[in-house]
Amino acid sequence: MKAIMVMFDSLNRRMLPPYGCNWVHAPNFARLASKSVTFDSSFVGSMPCMPARRELHTGRCNLLHRSWGPIEPFDDSMPEILKNNGVYTHLVTDHYHYWEDGGLTYHQRFSSCEFVRGQEGDLWKGDLTVKCPQSRNSRPMPWGRHDWVNRKYMANEEDHCQARTFAKGLEFMRTNGNCDNWFLQIETFDPHEPYFSYKKYHDLYPHSYNGPHWDWPDYRRVIEKPEEVEHLRCMNAALVSMCDNYLGKVIDLMDELDLWRDTMLIVNTDHGFLLGEHDWWAKCVQPFYNEVANTPLFIWDPRSGRRNERCGCLVQTIDLPATLLEYFGRPLPPAMQGVPLRETIAAGKPVRQAGLFGMHGAHVNVTDGRYVYMRAPVNPANEPLFNYTLMPTHMRGAFSLAELQTAELAQPFPFTKGLRTLKVKSGSWIKPHEFGTLLFDLQNDPDQQRPLNDPAAEKMMIEHLVRLMKENDAPPEQFQRLELT
Repeated sequence: MKAIMVMFDSLNRRMLPPYGCNWVHAPNFARLASKSVTFDSSFVGSMPCMPARRELHTGRCNLLHRSWGPIEPFDDSMPEILKNNGVYTHLVTDHYHYWEDGGLTYHQRFSSCEFVRGQEGDLWKGDLTVKCPQSRNSRPMPWGRHDWVNRKYMANEEDHCQARTFAKGLEFMRTNGNCDNWFLQIETFDPHEPYFSYKKYHDLYPHSYNGPHWDWPDYRRVIEKPEEVEHLRCMNAALVSMCDNYLGKVIDLMDELDLWRDTMLIVNTDHGFLLGEHDWWAKCVQPFYNEVANTPLFIWDPRSGRRNERCGCLVQTIDLPATLLEYFGRPLPPAMQGVPLRETIAAGKPVRQAGLFGMHGAHVNVTDGRYVYMRAPVNPANEPLFNYTLMPTHMRGAFSLAELQTAELAQPFPFTKGLRTLKVKSGSWIKPHEFGTLLFDLQNDPDQQRPLNDPAAEKMMIEHLVRLMKENDAPPEQFQRLELT
């Protein structure tokens, strides 16, 4: 048995033809849908990048216990479990957060890995000759400048991070196509912003825009004119089309090597992205609307052979590591909360009534597939809130001395295997209290334009939320923060 995961970053499913988009050129995503099961109710769990990847390793939600950070010493890692039980695991990625402080314990869990440098503001080449052109892209130093440095070294498409990442993934497939017992994760940072692609992809989306260079939205409300919003959507669409091109190369090679007969294929993303919907750009700073939370997911399982079909069952990121462990016949660790999707793929068998999702310090959200309930903190200070960790690092650095001065030892959680973690007071740069608690009915309001006032539905969703928080061993202060019992 073999398995391949092709993972994109920040892929809004509403930009894909299998999910109803009729203007983005992505024929290989349509081709993929014809060869797999397309999931309509796939949701994120912990947001954003590294919390989602921690879920891909551990199969359990982590948003209630800590913010962005590494794999913890007590975490069970799906690739490592496979590696330790006779399945070769290989990671190919250009996701540069893996080599920052907050992501440095992930790639070592694989049997081997290959990195491709240069995405976004990756501090890659030391080139002082680069001058930043006039642009509406605005990012803090040094990452904003390094984006322009990196682009200098990717003038040709074959030099682009995504192209090099897929080339390495295809090399692994060709080298090992006749071997057995391996898992390959091909992971690209695209179509994460900035939307850096090439003329042949831009030409697919002719439109009028006469302003300065702009392919990197800020995380804020939309203040642009309609033609400017259209421009940025077209830039994203061009990068989605580039992603589609390289996805097609994986599908072509699976055809050529006849891998469909014994190779699972999962195509997924960590989360979506707002492209002006709800009058917002990006993610994290606003409620997690479905453009961010309801993700594209395609799975081919050679055991059932189901293809060109859709599944409406509610599934989440935490189910993917459980699915891979079951596929390779390895037992799930006790702390894993995800459920193998074998019977869901084969026969549409539900795996959960409701799912928990969100980000540390933001709304805590729950969905049952029809309703989405977003519970806000009850006070503007967004307190009490703590990080529980034995790896006190943020995205790009260690916890500050001021943060660590608040640290105390917490009692073990059931999933920490008897270990006491640090309990560190956590700040939050987002303000969920300003949006308040929200309830949406996806059946009657799929675009989440009309918050619902329905006490009976809210009561039902609160019951789901409290139950799932307890099952996730939520710290007591999270119930206090949300005013739940």
